[in-house]
Amino acid sequence: MSIRFDEKGKFFTDVISKEAVPVVIQTLTHRVQGLIHIKPGERLKDEINQSEAFFAVTEAKIFDHTGKRLYSCDFMAINRDHIIWLLPEDQIVSPDSAKRGGEA
Repeated sequence: MSIRFDEKGKFFTDVISKEAVPVVIQTLTHRVQGLIHIKPGERLKDEINQSEAFFAVTEAKIFDHTGKRLYSCDFMAINRDHIIWLLPEDQIVSPDSAKRGGEA
């Protein structure tokens, strides 16, 4: 890893710090569970709205429409154009917990 300093003492490295966000992604044909990595302080929406055609998912598990796991991999790239919906796992509310909390 190289570290460079500018004239004001600010340093620059080749390493980009990112936070792993567990997500569930529905594509046209499969459901994917894994981690998307975002820069600290940025929103998940900022990461998925980048202009690149693909984005990285790590620790991915790919499921068919019945919920059967088909594949697992350490890394995969998903084409943004094939995403139907995406949600952070910490936002998932099960039907049972929704009833207890008064939500429909």
